[in-house]
Amino acid sequence: MEQAELTKEFTTIFDQKPTVCCFSPGRINLIGEHTDYNGGHVFPCALSLGTYGAIRRRDDQKLRFYSANFSQLGMIEVDLKELTYDQADNWANYPKGMIQQFIVAGYSLPSGADLYFNGNLPNGAGLSSSASIELLTGVMINDLFEFKVSRLDLIKFGQKTENEYIGVNSGIMDQFAVGMGKANQAILLDTNTLDYAYANLKLKDNVIVIMNTNKKRELADSKYNERRQECETALKELQTRLAIKSLGELSISVFDENCYLIQNPTCRKRARHAVFENQRTLKAKSALDHGDLAEFGKLMNASHVSLADDYQVTGKELDMLVQTAWQQSGVLGARMTGAGFGGCAIALVATKQVPAFKKQVAQVYQQKIGYAPSFYVAKIAAGTKRLA
Repeated sequence: MEQAELTKEFTTIFDQKPTVCCFSPGRINLIGEHTDYNGGHVFPCALSLGTYGAIRRRDDQKLRFYSANFSQLGMIEVDLKELTYDQADNWANYPKGMIQQFIVAGYSLPSGADLYFNGNLPNGAGLSSSASIELLTGVMINDLFEFKVSRLDLIKFGQKTENEYIGVNSGIMDQFAVGMGKANQAILLDTNTLDYAYANLKLKDNVIVIMNTNKKRELADSKYNERRQECETALKELQTRLAIKSLGELSISVFDENCYLIQNPTCRKRARHAVFENQRTLKAKSALDHGDLAEFGKLMNASHVSLADDYQVTGKELDMLVQTAWQQSGVLGARMTGAGFGGCAIALVATKQVPAFKKQVAQVYQQKIGYAPSFYVAKIAAGTKRLA
């Protein structure tokens, strides 16, 4: 979307031109799933698909939100002093929660604002539309009121919105990828320390194909918080003998020698995934740095198996997509991406094989699941930015 089009849409809704226009990407995670809240490493990148936004100051204390993606809900209006979570406000709870973080951090908004959103991320697909909206809101508010909040603090505001406002006990990966993404680069992030390094995505004659199950998922209502609790139980039991703060600190051998401390077999499986997946992520970064895409693909495959068997977050739709992808020629690797329970998977596919890949995977999926998947060839983009 061009800035002129965004300005026109804003003006149609609010009868005045916006002051600030921005774009905020979605994200995929190449590998390192459900490791972010376990103190491990993740390897995400930002997408060229995302959310466009525009904002303008008001003369009163009202905040008005409008999304072209939820036009049936019309204008959602709240007072600056009434930012508590309200289920009736639907999607607008994400920007509301983000604005509340500014206030909690001591930044006083001198007036209300009109905010417009228009995204091209499929809703509920696990490509981080919520983090995209959070960082978009953060950057727009920050620019409009000249607060000079650092990018890392905006990222932390986003995570707090998810954890404390929305009620999803998620890690920092989504907001970090959305806020810190760079074109054609992935980010290896240590979620324990927030140390990070960029890696060039040299995919040679291959592309990343996003495969959407088209099964909607709601994180807050899913088993996400349950998985986190199971990992915390495992960690507590390991801590009776090991001086560790997170599962991400463990090597595979130390985990193997001490996993008997975890009483519940389910919690043991969850912890095993967190430890092994963290090590896979470090190996994947190394493989990419050395241009070993075959090894990278094998690690993607192993990640999916672990997410299906040990973490049990895939489900028949994601498994069907990934297992069908594995059987196609020109595929180096495939795995689910995001929290799971529906959403998307990704595959590393030879560019010339993409048309046949899409056709064959869609055919099998439609036959077995009963409705069609969607495909997007991922373009790796920069993080949330103001449109010039």
